[in-house]
Amino acid sequence: MNRVKQFVHRLRNERGITGLETAIVLIAFVVVAAVFAFVVLSTGLFSSERGKEAVYAGLAKTRGSMSLTGGIIADSNGTSITDLRFGLTLAAGGDSVNLDSTDASNRTVISYVDETVFTNTMDYTATEVLGDGDLLLEQGELVQIDIDMAAECGCTITENFSFTLELKPPTGSYLVIQRLTPASLAESIIDLN
Repeated sequence: MNRVKQFVHRLRNERGITGLETAIVLIAFVVVAAVFAFVVLSTGLFSSERGKEAVYAGLAKTRGSMSLTGGIIADSNGTSITDLRFGLTLAAGGDSVNLDSTDASNRTVISYVDETVFTNTMDYTATEVLGDGDLLLEQGELVQIDIDMAAECGCTITENFSFTLELKPPTGSYLVIQRLTPASLAESIIDLN
C-alpha cells in the first residue's frame, strides 16, 4: 500500500510539472504564431501598398493626356505647307498640361518626324481660345497651337507627303498626330483631317 501511495504521489507531482511545461510550450507557440502572423501581415500590407503605388503611377502616366480638338489646319503657299494650327483639350480625367513654350524646364515638347527629317524640339505658339488666361491646359479649356513649319523643321511638306507630330507633356502620355497632305496644295488653307 505504501508503494501505491508513493506511486500515486509521484504521478500527481509529475502531472503538475507536465501541466506547467505544457502551459509554457503553449504560450511559446502562441507567441511564435503571433510573431509569424505579424510578419506575414506586414509583408502583405507592404506588398499591397507597393502594388497600389504602381497602379497610381500608371494612372498618372496615362491620364495626363491631351486630345486633338477639330482638324489640323495647314497654310499653303501653293507648293508646300508653311504653317500648322490645331486645337488641344484635356482628355477626360486628365491632369493639367503646361503649354507655355517659353518655360525652360516643365513644358510640353513638340517633335516632328517624316521619312527624311527628325526635329526633336520645335518652337510653337500656344493661344488660349477658351480658359482662365494662362497657358496651363486644364479641364474645359481649349488652346490653339501654331507652328511655323518652314522655320522650325527645315523641311518641305509637299503633296502626298506623310508626317508625324509628337506632343510630349512633362507628365502623362504622348499625343501622336499623323497626317498625309492632299494631292494638291493650290488652296491657301487646307484642312488635314
